Amino acid sequence: MRLGVVVTDDSFANQAIGVMQAAVKRGWKTRCFLTDTGVRLLNNSQFASLALSGSVATSLCELSVERYEGIDVAPIADKVVVGGQYQDAELVKNSDQVLVF
Repeated sequence: MRLGVVVTDDSFANQAIGVMQAAVKRGWKTRCFLTDTGVRLLNNSQFASLALSGSVATSLCELSVERYEGIDVAPIADKVVVGGQYQDAELVKNSDQVLVF
C-alpha cells in the first residue's frame, strides 16, 4: 500500500500524525505533503521524528513556509523536499490512497 497524506490545516496534526504512524507500523510506503498551515507540523516533535527517520517521505510548499512565521525547515532540511504544488500532484499520482487533513 502506498499512502499519501496531505496536511492543509495544523489543527489536524494529531490525526494526521496518528495515521502516518499507523501506516509506518504496517509497513506501508507513506508520503506526506504539507501546505497552508499544515507546514506548522514542522514544529511538532512527533512529526519531525517521522520525517527524520525517513519512514515518511515529506515534501512541503515553499510559499506556505514563507507565508507563516516561525516555521524552521533547517532541522530536517536534508529529509524534506521544499517545493510546490508539483510535489502534491506527484504524491496523488503515486499513491494508492490519499487522505487530506
